[in-house]
Amino acid sequence: MMRLLITGGAGFLGSALVRQALRRYPDADIAVLDALTYAGSRANLTEVESGITFIEGDVCDPDVARKAMQSRTHVINAAAETHVDRSLSAPGTFLRTNVEGTRVLLEAARAAQVERFLQVSTDEVYGAVPEPGRSHEGDPLKPSNPYAASKAAADLLAGAYRASYGLPVVITRGANTYGPRQYPEKLVPLFTTNALDGMTLPLYGDGQQVRDWLHVSDHAAGILTVLDRGETGEIYNLAGRQERTNAAIAVRLLQLTDADPRLLRSVPDRPGHDRRYALDDARARSLGWEPRVCLDDGLAETVAWYRDHRAWWERIRESAEFREHWGRVYGRVPVREGFA
Repeated sequence: MMRLLITGGAGFLGSALVRQALRRYPDADIAVLDALTYAGSRANLTEVESGITFIEGDVCDPDVARKAMQSRTHVINAAAETHVDRSLSAPGTFLRTNVEGTRVLLEAARAAQVERFLQVSTDEVYGAVPEPGRSHEGDPLKPSNPYAASKAAADLLAGAYRASYGLPVVITRGANTYGPRQYPEKLVPLFTTNALDGMTLPLYGDGQQVRDWLHVSDHAAGILTVLDRGETGEIYNLAGRQERTNAAIAVRLLQLTDADPRLLRSVPDRPGHDRRYALDDARARSLGWEPRVCLDDGLAETVAWYRDHRAWWERIRESAEFREHWGRVYGRVPVREGFA
């Protein structure tokens, strides 16, 4: 019987993994380890909590990791600090969770002799990709910000545990992920909730940064496919193959929320902002995976979810933590317009 541990399982991608894993492995014993930091909430698991074992704890704590890993056969490490803006102001936090946390989990997995350890990574480890190229799994890593650098370090560490200790590691690198339940700090959830409230949409620079957009359900399905069928020691890119500029996404979200286009405001670009990400995902597709949610449908579904779940995100927006984050990142950008 599979005994699966999902770290970061109360977060955005992690909770999607939990929901899909319960359907995919109906006889499995599934545990979730999560520290319930600002972006994690047990509310994301309400409808499935009866089917899992929940462990509150920090992946950087060796005792917590060791206990959570006991008797586990498979591990998906989705625990991470993920927001680039936050990494620019607090790089140490990202190094601690994303690098040291991964090391602690790898050690615990080695002691527990797990059958598979899947490290969830990101397309940002490759750095910017000029048109019309795509990043391949064997390409050099060229991270441009502390978040991407911490994830690249974690990938290299996982690979080293495979080479040095024979730990059965596999790595996935996903494209820009969006969908319901995403903490409202990244582009899609932030712009959606701001538009619904008649608030400024702060677009970095000229807004022509290109991202490949992958729905969270497709990302989770890709990870589980690699867990099942991926070759030990390999890396698998998970692409949406739906490239759009940030400006185009912003305009579409304004349309879907029926918001005033004047809410869109250009703000100074952030440091080290990569111009374009794009992945070659032939290796993952050879396993039988491919994304199913087209971007237009996915954005419409996402906007509808935030419209129908105001209580979920209004509680976050009213918190001191979120207000402090907004002020730190956007400074004096106007919050609410007189015409809204």
